[in-house]
Amino acid sequence: GVNDAAALKKADIGIAMGRDVNDVAKEASSMIVLDGNFASIVAAVEEGRAVYDNIRRFTTYVLTSNMPELAPFIMFVLLGIPLPLTVMQILAIDLGTDLVPALGLGVEAPEPGNMSKPPRGPREHLINPWVLLRAYLWQGGMEIALSLAAFFYAYLSHGWIPGMPMAGAGPLYAHATTMTLAGIVACQVGNVFCCRTARQSIFRVGFGTNRLVLIGIVVEVLLILGLVYVPFMQSIFGLAPLSLGDWGLLATFPVIMLAGEELRKLILRTMDKKRD
Repeated sequence: GVNDAAALKKADIGIAMGRDVNDVAKEASSMIVLDGNFASIVAAVEEGRAVYDNIRRFTTYVLTSNMPELAPFIMFVLLGIPLPLTVMQILAIDLGTDLVPALGLGVEAPEPGNMSKPPRGPREHLINPWVLLRAYLWQGGMEIALSLAAFFYAYLSHGWIPGMPMAGAGPLYAHATTMTLAGIVACQVGNVFCCRTARQSIFRVGFGTNRLVLIGIVVEVLLILGLVYVPFMQSIFGLAPLSLGDWGLLATFPVIMLAGEELRKLILRTMDKKRD
């Protein structure tokens, strides 16, 4: 009623209950629960937390791939090696392979234990230092190491040894940059599962519970196969066909990404239990 308006206005989120709420109370409220059911408030909070977390998942996934895209240019400048990734190949990641898996993270179900967390501070930013550390330093660092390992593997498999000049053009260079691109895509396949949860193990949530993520991975794999094996796509993006041995190496990248992220989550869960 009218007497509640001051309290509703002062509350962080003023909630008016029922259809017959006084107009003054409605104006002072942030939310009106039409069915008058307190369970609806709980459901709304859970949905709001899920939406917020999904935006963070999406952001973390996209930011992570920025690191292996940036590192080749730093290596090119500081070490004088051939550029491990071209601008066109970066566009293939950002506008192609990353798109659908990232969208899949936007419809992820609430993480188990989501409602047991304390409320976040009203001044907390969506992209906070922990999100940046996770995306840039931890997951991004793993992607840098793996994608550059794939780049140097291409040279090593053709007889190159450290100290020798590295080909900056021709079939060998195309093979090496293809390995870098495919390595980033392989890492992102593992990374999309890493980003589905912040603390809980993906094995508890289940790999097949988000169908759009699975569809995104299929699209991602088909796109990289098209880029690598369709002749006119090869010429546009400067790529070369990969062998079964190359794909065997790349297939380990999602597993390594998952293993590293599961270790981080296990440490966080252990620390949470000690605090409790």
